[in-house]
Amino acid sequence: MIPAAWGPETLVPLPVLVPLFAAGLTLALHRYANVQRTISVVALVAATAASVGLVFAADGGPVVVDVGGWAAPVGIALVADRLAALMLTVSGVMLLCVLLYSLGQGVPESEAETVDEARVGGAIPVAIFHPTYLVLAAGVSNAFLTGDLFNLYVGFEILLAASAVLLTLGGTAERVRAGSVYLIVALASSVLFLAAIALIYAATGTINMAQLAVRLPEIDDTVRVALQLLLLLAFGIKAAVFPLSFWLPDSYPTAPAPVTAVFAGLLTKVGVYSILRTQTLIFPDSPVVDQILLVVALATMVIGILGAVAQNDVKRLLSFTLVSHIGFMIFGVALASEAGTAAAIFYVVHHISVQTALFLVVGLVEWRGGSTSLDRLGGLAKLAPLLAVLFFVPALNLAGIPPLSGFLGKVGLLTEGVRDGTPLAWALVIGSVVTSLLTLYAVVKAWNKAFWQTAPAEVPEHAPMPRSMVWPAAALVTFGVSLTVVAGPLYGYADRSAATTMDGYTYIEAVYPGGSDRGTGQSVDVTDAQTDGSDGGDG
Repeated sequence: MIPAAWGPETLVPLPVLVPLFAAGLTLALHRYANVQRTISVVALVAATAASVGLVFAADGGPVVVDVGGWAAPVGIALVADRLAALMLTVSGVMLLCVLLYSLGQGVPESEAETVDEARVGGAIPVAIFHPTYLVLAAGVSNAFLTGDLFNLYVGFEILLAASAVLLTLGGTAERVRAGSVYLIVALASSVLFLAAIALIYAATGTINMAQLAVRLPEIDDTVRVALQLLLLLAFGIKAAVFPLSFWLPDSYPTAPAPVTAVFAGLLTKVGVYSILRTQTLIFPDSPVVDQILLVVALATMVIGILGAVAQNDVKRLLSFTLVSHIGFMIFGVALASEAGTAAAIFYVVHHISVQTALFLVVGLVEWRGGSTSLDRLGGLAKLAPLLAVLFFVPALNLAGIPPLSGFLGKVGLLTEGVRDGTPLAWALVIGSVVTSLLTLYAVVKAWNKAFWQTAPAEVPEHAPMPRSMVWPAAALVTFGVSLTVVAGPLYGYADRSAATTMDGYTYIEAVYPGGSDRGTGQSVDVTDAQTDGSDGGDG
């Protein structure tokens, strides 16, 4: 089926194709930094606009596009259901704000050797950054939209290639070391994922997720659980759940602020999304694995936040809180209910915006204070009151202070945990409350040391923070606060997303309806006569 001109199907591939096309243009025009910037901004604005359109289109049912005109299960389907469209939109807003922030920090490579640039974590090599960043955006969109496990693997590999480059920008020894650790861990995860795909295909004869939802219940239970655990192991590394999160706190803080922000806000969420999608669609009824996920969620929460409390560097502190709050999302998935899934979806949206905003603000702290070490900061509230507010608001949101969106997401998770009523669910409820209190302690300690208390030494005078960095950070902080204002409609959309995601039938019928043309795997270019074999074999 060829998508109708200007119909909702037209929007589906745009979040992937537009950044890829723009990446090629920016690479070809690498000598023209201003042109690169313009192309990147326009491309992400267009991709985000397409994602917003898909939010409304998908509310009436999944929008499916067959890549190359080949229908499932032979061809690869791009599927924009409510969950995918919501993730695309939030990630698009985040990617755009981070890009705008990076324009204030980045300079052409030939000018990147000044002392001030070294002080603020290194300037961004523009010629390399823009095409790589756009490729990263395309990989994220592909992962959210794909209806095929191997294409999900392709999305992860695009992310891996782009993120390895971004993580080592500047070529310092610390960044190369951190990038090497990240690359080794990511490659190990990819090998596990690829092995899982091969075994799933051997067991079922397909890697189309809609068809897998039909076929996997028919295979041996032991084999199915083994395949499920192998996928969870691969996705767990990417999502940074405990004990597979050891690599994250040492890898993320070394990169430039915009790179750290986009990694912290988005890359782990692709892993969480993959867990959510496969658990609800492909393995919807697996109580034993759900119990394992509950234990993993509790350990991720508690170990992560204890690590954060022990830190004396703001970047590392936030990296550990990132790990910890992944546990809240896994908690919602492991409850295996519509209400738990809805709360997890809402919390993912909240966390993307808040965690990204915090890392951008910490980049401004490093710019103004010359460091992210809490032992070397102080008095910034007097020197930069706006910066103090920009840190304080998302920090409280991260801790879940009412009535902010973090509080609303946690209330949804706790309510469903209490309703579940099992001892393990109650342990998660208690662990969630303790984690929230310790998060509040950690971020208030950071704010007090960096902004309120007297600096141990006089903070050196530096040029004022560039408005081109401040306003994107402020916009993302505002976006996080606005989630509280629109919490009712947003939570309603998350509820509807959870209903269709948990149901599975709607997704399967959209991608692979039994007896329809879409389910034949037939190309739109193959005529009925050719299908019947009447054209002969010599064609």
